[in-house]
Amino acid sequence: MDLNYLLHRHQVSLMRSNAAGSPEARHAHNGLVRGYAYQISELTKHARDGLRPLVAL
Repeated sequence: MDLNYLLHRHQVSLMRSNAAGSPEARHAHNGLVRGYAYQISELTKHARDGLRPLVAL
């Protein structure tokens, strides 16, 4: 998956969580935030380990 896409979706989910009108909506968006953060972490862990990244950073 594209890193820019994941970063964008992460940011949008954070904004939607902050603007959520109910605790349930906030909880749902926070779940998406955690999921995107995990995917970003997995995609960039090679760069953090000093290896060549899978995508340009």
